[in-house]
Amino acid sequence: MKAQRWMWVGWPSFLAAAVLEMLVFAMVDPHDLHWFGEPVALSRQAVYTLAFFGFWAITLTSSALTTLLAMSPLEVNRCPVPEDQRPEGCVRHPHAGDPAQS
Repeated sequence: MKAQRWMWVGWPSFLAAAVLEMLVFAMVDPHDLHWFGEPVALSRQAVYTLAFFGFWAITLTSSALTTLLAMSPLEVNRCPVPEDQRPEGCVRHPHAGDPAQS
């Protein structure tokens, strides 16, 4: 299930970063960019690459927060420890579709 969640987060954020990259660099030439008043001393490809990974990190964070906020309270609060090893107060709240109901 965790691999599926990572795909829910990673793939849409990758696509959004690609679209954002195309939109930004359709209007901006990397050689016209300045960083703290100095021209950026990187090649165009380096600027494209760094920008893409920056856009991807931002959209990945957004998608991850969306996935986190979409989790049900039962999913967030259930105790992951097996019944015989649970500390006092760690109660498992089973919900529909949970194969590990106790």
